[in-house]
Amino acid sequence: MASESRHLSVHVDRPVAAVYAFAADPANLPRWAPGLGSSVTLVDGEWFVETPEGPARLTFAPRNEYGVLDHEVVTPAGETVYVPLRVIADGPGCEVVFTLRRSPGMTDVDFARDAELVSDDLARLKRVLETTTA
Repeated sequence: MASESRHLSVHVDRPVAAVYAFAADPANLPRWAPGLGSSVTLVDGEWFVETPEGPARLTFAPRNEYGVLDHEVVTPAGETVYVPLRVIADGPGCEVVFTLRRSPGMTDVDFARDAELVSDDLARLKRVLETTTA
C-alpha cells in the first residue's frame, strides 16, 4: 500500500543558489531545523545530529544543479527515514518543498503534528535566509 504524502513549501526571497548552498550544509541544520537535533558533527566523513535518543546519522544527496536536497536519517534505533527536499527556482527567489511521508501506523494527530513542525522549520529557514547574509 502506498504511503500518504504531504508537500509543504515556503517561498524564500533569496536566489536559489544561495538557499541551496545554505540548506545543503548539514552544519546549518540547527539554525533552521532545531527539532531534528541540537548539534551536528562531522565524524570520519559522516554527519551526525545529536537527538534526545542519541546520535542519528545524516546522509545527503550529492551536491547537484537540480536543487535536490534529499537525505536519509538513520535514527539511534536503526530506523532509516527518507526525506525528500527540493529547492526550486522561482523568479529571483525560490521555493523550498519538503515532502512529508506518513510512517506506517502513524495517527492522523501525529501526522498533523509533524506537518506543523516541518512548516515551522520551513518558516524558520525563510527567516534565517531573508534576515542574514547566511
